[in-house]
Amino acid sequence: MGKRQNAPIGEAMSELELAAQEAIAAAGGDAVVALLTALARNAELERELALSRAAVSNGFSRGWHKARP
Repeated sequence: MGKRQNAPIGEAMSELELAAQEAIAAAGGDAVVALLTALARNAELERELALSRAAVSNGFSRGWHKARP
């Protein structure tokens, strides 16, 4: 991703940009707090995914995650 560009006139903002604006608004307008909140949630989801990979076999997940050697 590079420099942010505005949507052309008459086009709606992307869903991702709308979600970013909602997150900043929920953080009281503080972009750093919004980013920290998003990063913390992402870390939680990564931990949950790691736990699910350990609990579910590669065959059951139909190869969705790679088998560990």
